[in-house]
Amino acid sequence: MKNILLIIADDLGRNLGVCGETCIKTPNLDKLAAQGTYFDMAFASTASCSGSRSVIQTGLHTHENGQIGLLRGFTGLHYFTTFDHVESSPKLFNEIGYTTGIINKVHVGPDSVYPWHWREESATRDVAWTAERAAAFFSSVNEDPDKKPFFLTVGYIDPHRDHTRGGFGNFKEYPGIDHLAYDPAEVQVPEFLSDCPEVRQELAEYYSAIWRMDQGVAMLLAELKKAGHEDDTLVVFTSDNGPPFVNSKSTLYDAGVHLPLIVKVPGAKPGVINPNMVSFVDILPTFLDWAGHAELNDKPKAQWGGGHPELELNNKRQGRSFLPILNETTTLPEWDHVFGSHTFHELTSYYPTRYLRTRRYKYHRNVAWQLDFPFPGDLYGALSWEGMRNSEEAKIGQRTIANYIRRGPEELFDLEADPNEVNNLAKDPAHQEILLDCRKRLEEWQLATEDPWYFRDGISTRTIYNHIDAGMKMPDRFDFDVDNPASRDGVISRYK
Repeated sequence: MKNILLIIADDLGRNLGVCGETCIKTPNLDKLAAQGTYFDMAFASTASCSGSRSVIQTGLHTHENGQIGLLRGFTGLHYFTTFDHVESSPKLFNEIGYTTGIINKVHVGPDSVYPWHWREESATRDVAWTAERAAAFFSSVNEDPDKKPFFLTVGYIDPHRDHTRGGFGNFKEYPGIDHLAYDPAEVQVPEFLSDCPEVRQELAEYYSAIWRMDQGVAMLLAELKKAGHEDDTLVVFTSDNGPPFVNSKSTLYDAGVHLPLIVKVPGAKPGVINPNMVSFVDILPTFLDWAGHAELNDKPKAQWGGGHPELELNNKRQGRSFLPILNETTTLPEWDHVFGSHTFHELTSYYPTRYLRTRRYKYHRNVAWQLDFPFPGDLYGALSWEGMRNSEEAKIGQRTIANYIRRGPEELFDLEADPNEVNNLAKDPAHQEILLDCRKRLEEWQLATEDPWYFRDGISTRTIYNHIDAGMKMPDRFDFDVDNPASRDGVISRYK
């Protein structure tokens, strides 16, 4: 049997011992990493919960699959969903004869696009309950006379914030789960945050939620073993986006998208630290490869814009299986970059950005750069943000607040010299060749993925392709120039 267990933490950054974390205790996840492969350079496409989960479950970036923002929230102000035509992992695996299921956090929709056979959605942080429901799923599979393989997704709520100003769900005790309190004075403040009392207080609570989630993973894996499936199940553990703090979650800076990824393949070499760059769009192709259906990754996806043949480009998933490189401990030239896409968090948090990340450089294209960078509601109300904005320095880590809120149309960072992405080199004459190369590569990717946010003269070329083909002249620039509105010298004659 070729079973799959996908485990997704909520808002967990590189906060595991295997990532180099020395303050937070994560013995069970570190043990899982020691039994399999840890990808040290794994990147989410986007840094928002629903969007990232949709990428994992579809193998498509958010601007391809339609889940460009949060599915829903307690305010009820947003309801972004995946396109009806998208083939998700439950749909694909149902078709090839798997029993599919999801337990605890789901956060993608609509249900018709994600037709899991077994669905137990919950907002509980009771990780013992989650393990119990997984045990029930495994028992059901074992009792099935057809003996079909399974694909189960388990989505933890931890370590996401709760609905208080600085809490992470640690106010409640759960039977069989140990609570570990951390001293705010002893936490390690990451470089993307400022060291102030409010940040330390929230980090201590965040650490406790990670400890609870780590216990839950141990319980879950124990149930997998008890059910007799430890040796025939591909186990993947990851997170949806980085920590729930400003300068991380909802941004495409590395703090928001550079995440842990642990892969345990039965019989594979243990304890591998893999340095190759992989993307979350590679996860579904990996699952299909493991199941013996790699050919489904080449199945054409539905057309953008309702099926216009004129818009046909690379009409397949961009991801690829990382099973062939699972045991690599050196870098491979063909695994040296990733792309990403963010458009909305909440309905009111609009800031479309696309990124290219190589080993050394990070390039951001901020499409609506004239807007202030928006705050997710839970981060704006957080004690940590209040503490940083009212501190004497008024900084977010090494970044000024002005630098965080007001960004240019392009950002280029040399990550060797500037790992926190603070010094924007986009206008540096010495880096113009690199900038132009990154811009070209990103735009080629936008076109290959049929990105509606491929803008020229302040408008999406995807919405006016027919006018361009009819001879309309269009200036070759990102934004509309109010001081030079003429288009008579326009040079754009293409949309692809």
